[in-house]
Amino acid sequence: MQTTTFADDFRTRTIGGSTEPGNTPELMSRYQLLIDDRKLQWMTYHKLDRVLGSGGQGVVFLSTRRGADGFALPVAMKVFSPERFGSQAGYDEAMARIGTVAASVARIQHESVLSVHDFIDRNRIRILIMEWIDGYDLRDLLRLERMSKIRGRLSQRRWDYINNVIVTAGPSHARFKAGVAVAIVRDCLAGLAALHRENIVHGDIKTSNIMIKRTGHAKLIDIGSAFEMGKQPQVFTCTPIYAAPEVLENAPVSPRSDLASLGYVLVELLSGQPCFSETDSLRSLLEQKRSLPNRLHEILPHEVSCNAHLMNFCKGLISPDPSRRFPSAEAAELLKEGAASFHRQLVLSDLASEYDNDIRVWIEELKLLDQE
Repeated sequence: MQTTTFADDFRTRTIGGSTEPGNTPELMSRYQLLIDDRKLQWMTYHKLDRVLGSGGQGVVFLSTRRGADGFALPVAMKVFSPERFGSQAGYDEAMARIGTVAASVARIQHESVLSVHDFIDRNRIRILIMEWIDGYDLRDLLRLERMSKIRGRLSQRRWDYINNVIVTAGPSHARFKAGVAVAIVRDCLAGLAALHRENIVHGDIKTSNIMIKRTGHAKLIDIGSAFEMGKQPQVFTCTPIYAAPEVLENAPVSPRSDLASLGYVLVELLSGQPCFSETDSLRSLLEQKRSLPNRLHEILPHEVSCNAHLMNFCKGLISPDPSRRFPSAEAAELLKEGAASFHRQLVLSDLASEYDNDIRVWIEELKLLDQE
């Protein structure tokens, strides 16, 4: 009979070199003092490398956080502009809301939600420090130029696979195939569910606020418009094209408002064109949003509109009446008419693929092209 004996001591051991205790009493004293003090303070240096984006709320920079012994971590830093505020007090009030939300988001630690590192005050200007995501936002991926650039670098077989399974040209921009589009939306639903469980409404779901990482996974970014449920600010920012009708009507905003915005993103991915025509009239935009469920058959390609399950899923997200949308992000994922059920339908029909891996490989191809 063989017997295995486990040592009682599971401490990490030094392998190789001297096993004798070190002769560093001064260093050990500093080590013990640091542990006993229970308070730490140090300087952190950031270098603003380049602009990642800008908008009504401010500018986002790619930065490098530098530490000791050559440590360097790429991070994103959003510097909030006071331009749209009439006073310092108004700016401070809005920043207090963002700071509270940022603290809640920082504790979520969900793979589909942006990781928040810090929220700081520099000369009364607020800066949100976040993870830097190596990938592309959906707005960038929808550009037809991306497809034309990659076309000449791939074999015909690979090009055909991309067009049949991942993405192809649409009327205005690239059009995602149904399985891939729903896979991206499922990641977003998981992120929204995590936010909503913490009583946070994102408030600005749109293609440019959804990043696709090099892993093929989708992540929600930009919490500058987010707020706590029950504490809806009187004035907040949104993107009208992607905002739910109740947002534009200045009615109560809820987690279901985020679902409507995500639904508009889904329809745009599936159709290869914007859901709404450009207009300066709020009334015209609202009319377009209210009529969208009835216009889906005109907007979506036949391969999508012929699938009753997928059409019902879209309608459950974009209904003009919040009470007729899915009751929650979890419900949009799990109910009979939800996203998971649609993917199961593809599996049973032998039409499914390894979506995360398909997206990951495609993103890697785009990255290699950008590096040339």
